[in-house]
Amino acid sequence: MSSVEIKRVTDKKGLEAFIQFHYDLYRGNPYDAPNLHFDEVNTLSKDKNAAFDFCEAEYFLAYRDGKTVGRVAAIINNKANARWNRKSVRFGWIDFVDDIEVSTALLKAVENWGREHGMTEIVGPLGFTDMDPEGMLIYGYEELGTQATAYNYPYYPKHMEEMGGWRKDNDYVEYKLYVPEKVPEKYQKIAEMITKRYNLHVKKLTKREVKKEGYGQKIFDVINGTFGNLYGYSELSQRQIDQYVKMYLKMADLNLVTLIEDRNADNKVVGVGITIPSLTRALQKCRNGRLWPFGWWHVARALFFHKTDVVDLLLIGILPEYRSKGANALLFSDLIPWYQKYGFKWGETHVEMETNEKVQSQWQYLERECHKRRRCYVKEL
Repeated sequence: MSSVEIKRVTDKKGLEAFIQFHYDLYRGNPYDAPNLHFDEVNTLSKDKNAAFDFCEAEYFLAYRDGKTVGRVAAIINNKANARWNRKSVRFGWIDFVDDIEVSTALLKAVENWGREHGMTEIVGPLGFTDMDPEGMLIYGYEELGTQATAYNYPYYPKHMEEMGGWRKDNDYVEYKLYVPEKVPEKYQKIAEMITKRYNLHVKKLTKREVKKEGYGQKIFDVINGTFGNLYGYSELSQRQIDQYVKMYLKMADLNLVTLIEDRNADNKVVGVGITIPSLTRALQKCRNGRLWPFGWWHVARALFFHKTDVVDLLLIGILPEYRSKGANALLFSDLIPWYQKYGFKWGETHVEMETNEKVQSQWQYLERECHKRRRCYVKEL
């Protein structure tokens, strides 16, 4: 068997091969949620992704006998490094066949590139920012993946352990939340109480308000305020916010988007819940991540006609100073009836740090199951 050859992606053809490898490796997998091809292109292209205003990146492909056997992205988020006083090179978009020589060579390429740029540690899997997939799945391999996360085979973390030198930097958990037959009484009582006591109210959006009245900006101001002190977070720039408004809100069913406003503070937006019908099964039917010729129909059925049992809790955020007031109860008392109406059976939370008990306490009045765990690894260079 010939040795593994690592090549840097230098052109569009190489980027296409980088994107295509995941589709080939996971073809037919019942749990993976493959991204749409054009979304991958937009995220990985340096002239399209606003994160490149403060990030640097290189992409590497692994070959054996002329066949692609692995890929990885090397990323330096200069803003996050400055914020957290670290010199980290991140690895992300990592996929490989079950061959320890391949995975070792890929990560060695990231390590070398990081050293060349003055980094002192390698950490991941992470993307450019927290809006990208985070962590390597270490538990929950037979659970349905989500559009916002990356699935991986069970042999991935085994390779990390076998290579040596890596240690846990952070773990994330994900919960399956079962939609109740009625809104839990606790949520209803808390929602009624904080409406009267603190003058907090639910705000439902119209398309016009999103496009013309700046609510997209207000939403991501809350996201920055909510996640600003969490592991590895880098504040979203204005260009990123503009991109994410188009990405998350342009096609959203606004019945599944709920804001909380403080009417004692000039209707300041203090909480946000962006939820969407799960697209995983639909994306699995989009060959190579393409909407044409038939993929668009499956995506449309899930997105607009709610032909799925699952709702993804994409972004849930409450400003820190409002969490103790129970503002999250307003979100759920509004959203749960919509879930019931659309026939959703359960919801998928986004990744949550295992130590973030305040976030996990939001689900205490719902039947829930911690069904996935992800790990970020770190290694000194």
